[in-house]
Amino acid sequence: MKLHDLKPTPGSKKKRRRVGRGISAGQGKTAGRGTKGQNSRSGRGLKLYFEGGQLPLVRRVPHTRGFTNIWRVNYEVVNLDSLERKFDAGAEVTPDALVELGLVQHPAHVKVLGNGALNKALNVKAHAFSASAKEKIAAAGGKAEEIANE
Repeated sequence: MKLHDLKPTPGSKKKRRRVGRGISAGQGKTAGRGTKGQNSRSGRGLKLYFEGGQLPLVRRVPHTRGFTNIWRVNYEVVNLDSLERKFDAGAEVTPDALVELGLVQHPAHVKVLGNGALNKALNVKAHAFSASAKEKIAAAGGKAEEIANE
């Protein structure tokens, strides 16, 4: 078998239909478009979303709502019960230390929440604290120190 012997499978290659080339071609006169009407004419057809005067789907479905606050600060939160489990008494808790222990992903914005009990005196440094977290840290004999946000 040589390259010049290769042929497509019979029936796999169809001839292109040449419409509007006379009645003997089978697609003459109206060229398969029917008679009259918008779609029988040449030129621009309908808009893609046109639904015959009915309110189009793109206008019926609600678009974006509200807005995105570009100044929003997304804090990574840590609860007091996690600090109780992971740190020894008298330890200094910083955002970098929390990343090392896997309690937060990024040290940029860390907030400490007051969920759980704290029985150890810890020196906690974070970007934000909830009111209950500050109270519990102080009650345990520790210190809650706020770091300025970058």
